[in-house]
Amino acid sequence: MITVHFWPTPNGKKITVALEEMGLEYKIEPVNIGKGEQFRPEFLAISPNNRMPAIVDDDPPGGGAPIAIFESGAILLYLGDKTGKLLPRDIRGRTEVTEWLMWQMGGLGPMAGQTHHFRSSAPEKIPYAIDRYTNESHRLYGVLNKRLAGRQFVCGSEISIADVAAYPWINPEGQGQNLADFPEVAAWMERMKARPAVARGMEVGSELRR
Repeated sequence: MITVHFWPTPNGKKITVALEEMGLEYKIEPVNIGKGEQFRPEFLAISPNNRMPAIVDDDPPGGGAPIAIFESGAILLYLGDKTGKLLPRDIRGRTEVTEWLMWQMGGLGPMAGQTHHFRSSAPEKIPYAIDRYTNESHRLYGVLNKRLAGRQFVCGSEISIADVAAYPWINPEGQGQNLADFPEVAAWMERMKARPAVARGMEVGSELRR
């Protein structure tokens, strides 16, 4: 059994989508970041950067004691290695998927998150910050749009953890983008949305928000 320390944010949903796609059994342990539960000592013991998601796998490859993993990208790589799903075994395919996972971790996620914050959540509207992050999100949407031209998914004809990582972060309305400007991204979004496992993973935790 895999325990997912979770709140329904884009980073949290990466993990539930991956688990659904991989067919792994898991349970949710809510970490209410609005109430500061990410700072509880028991959570810091498995996620020292006080960020969710984190997982604890009671049945790690090779057996032995449970293994705890924090950082969503590291979790996705671990799950891909554990199952052999959504992560190619050959070095060229694995490297390509890892590149695009790191692109999301270092670029799309942080920039889209800052865009949403300054556009919607910041107590003060700062035009410079809004413009800077909205423009950078626009650039990153463009990178993804170009990448998807002629491809069904980010790394070819099969879904991978690169798609799983990026999909929850595409929020055009919250990030000041128009999907009409990015037709390849729009088509990919529809392909992802149509996958039952993706839909299930995205729905996990909806009641927590309510």
